[in-house]
Amino acid sequence: MKKYILIMVIIIPVMWVLHTLSKNFMVDPTFTKFISRKDQTLPDISLWVWMIRIHIVLAVISLLTGPLGVVKRLRVKSKQFHRWNGRVYILSIILNFIPGVYVSFFATGGWPSIIGFLILNTLWLGTTILGYKYIKRKNVILHSQWMIRSFFLSFANMTIYVLVTITHQLMDFSYKNSYTLAVWLCWVLNLLIAEFIVRKKIFL
Repeated sequence: MKKYILIMVIIIPVMWVLHTLSKNFMVDPTFTKFISRKDQTLPDISLWVWMIRIHIVLAVISLLTGPLGVVKRLRVKSKQFHRWNGRVYILSIILNFIPGVYVSFFATGGWPSIIGFLILNTLWLGTTILGYKYIKRKNVILHSQWMIRSFFLSFANMTIYVLVTITHQLMDFSYKNSYTLAVWLCWVLNLLIAEFIVRKKIFL
């Protein structure tokens, strides 16, 4: 079981990164389809587009550096590489907080979605900072546990996509309700998975 989880943690982020980059920078670089589904008018579309692009690029960096940090076999090979990879990962999430919060205020579904996204952004930043704090205190176990939680929150966008597909396309929920539900479930489900990983000590 551990072997399959390790493989998934490495392969799924790469596949999702390829999907995200192709979809948002090649297929629909102006986000026309995504904007058309919003139930509100964006006051400054160009600013929103730039913010979402920054948000996506930084999220991609965290998804690529995350597996290199949490998988034990990879991090024990070179502590120096692990440190620099971790710094890039942490920096990508810290820098992503402002664009993440900005785009949250224009989320489909209004305030229920906005609040869900703000909680997600706060949890993502908070778990990452706690992971950094504990390694500075030389507490490797707590550092690893909090970084695992942080890393699984990096899958939030992918989780939203999957949940919206299930509830909107298969269960015939309205797009607005599907999206709002997905925004809340994305961080709840990912934190539950992270807790399972932590308790089973799969990456520790």
